[in-house]
Amino acid sequence: MINRLAVFGATGDLTARYLLPALAALRAAGHIDDGFHLTGASREDWDTDHFRGWCADQLDRHGGSHPADARKAVAASARYRRADVTDPADVAAVVAGDDPVAVYLALPPALFPHMVTALHEGGLPPGSRIVLEKPFGEDLASARRLNRLLAGLVPEQAVFRVDHFLAMTTVQNVLGSRLANRMLEPIWNSTHIAEIEIVWDETLALEGRAGYYDGVGALKDMVQNHLLQLLCLVAMEPPITLGERDLRDRKVDVLRSVRLLTDYDVVHRTRRARYLSGRIGDHAVPAYVDEAGVDPGRRTETFAEVELELDSWRWSGTTFRLRSGKALGQDRKEVAVRFRSVPHLPFGHEGQAQPNVLRFGLEPEGMTLDMTGIGARAQALAQLSLTARMEPPDLPAYGRLLLDVMKGDPALSIRGDEAEEAWRVLAPVLSAWQSNRVPLEEYPAGSDGPPPRPHEGAPRRRSDLLHPEALPDDGPH
Repeated sequence: MINRLAVFGATGDLTARYLLPALAALRAAGHIDDGFHLTGASREDWDTDHFRGWCADQLDRHGGSHPADARKAVAASARYRRADVTDPADVAAVVAGDDPVAVYLALPPALFPHMVTALHEGGLPPGSRIVLEKPFGEDLASARRLNRLLAGLVPEQAVFRVDHFLAMTTVQNVLGSRLANRMLEPIWNSTHIAEIEIVWDETLALEGRAGYYDGVGALKDMVQNHLLQLLCLVAMEPPITLGERDLRDRKVDVLRSVRLLTDYDVVHRTRRARYLSGRIGDHAVPAYVDEAGVDPGRRTETFAEVELELDSWRWSGTTFRLRSGKALGQDRKEVAVRFRSVPHLPFGHEGQAQPNVLRFGLEPEGMTLDMTGIGARAQALAQLSLTARMEPPDLPAYGRLLLDVMKGDPALSIRGDEAEEAWRVLAPVLSAWQSNRVPLEEYPAGSDGPPPRPHEGAPRRRSDLLHPEALPDDGPH
């Protein structure tokens, strides 16, 4: 197990909000001890004492639920070096040592190639590992270039392209519920499932993150990595084991099966929008273009929706809708599995049987099954909900990821070919959006997002032709 962690970009929000509390959780659980060392590197002209004080302040602010002695131990384990991440000599000084080190790139994606090149030239202790935050690259071509750079530095098993969504307990429960329950797996296919929605809607607006977000947008920030990862877990074939090869092979199979969107598809099955001024709860929210640090000329979207279909035996005929938006009226973070309607109801019952929906709540964590049953009146149908609440996880998501990195278990990290396939899926969308073939809509902050589209008389999807009973009530698409 590696006991050295070097974080480049260590004075940023990621370290403060997630990495430091994760280390405190690992210390409290006994996974790291006094032999652990944290090195922070960034451009700020700080020294170790200043960095330790900053770490202690951030731990008090964001990690207050962890024991005080664990927070104190993490801050005491830290040291600081000012470094230019593109300078091989600076980088070499940060990672220097006889023991292997886990190098965490808490940096903007545009700096990844420069940082990896500096590691090439500066050298890295044998057995070291590289950790990269999403998004991995900025498009398919840049992801391929970065993969080639990494392949010349360390083995693939030593590259951790992390997505903290994969370490969330409920996200893993999507796969666990399928494979551990005999009643679900036989019906987990297009014969019984009409649509799966993967949604991350949040009331949170920009909150001072323009430096990162305005160059990325909702499609790259959420859909390209987080939501596509959830798609893989929902749609994958049962792996032989949950080892890193079997699990990741099956995820790649899902991405390879995604039917590429045509120009027509992109126009009719994707949406992008950004928020106007409005109110969320009791506070006013400025329009996105008026947020500090935003360049309106970039036309960055804060809402993205993509409808996909899979060309596979299991899923041909099921629609997968991936959606994420900021500054919305309510949080909705879930995977919603919508089953097809029953083919017949016995004569004499009042009411209508709604399709069953199995919901995996991502934040807060939980599971709900919406069903139809008999209510208070005999022969009258009523909606029923069965809800299960999850026990709190033993480690936060970033704690689980850091532990996997230090132990050398890449099962929950994204393999190089998987990262490339994810970009391939969205390449037609990126191209169409960049050329403005899809309008940039607007929605008031605090609303449900952009208004529904008017009927366009588009031809029915192939999935609808395969399953006529699945046609939506509001007419053809």
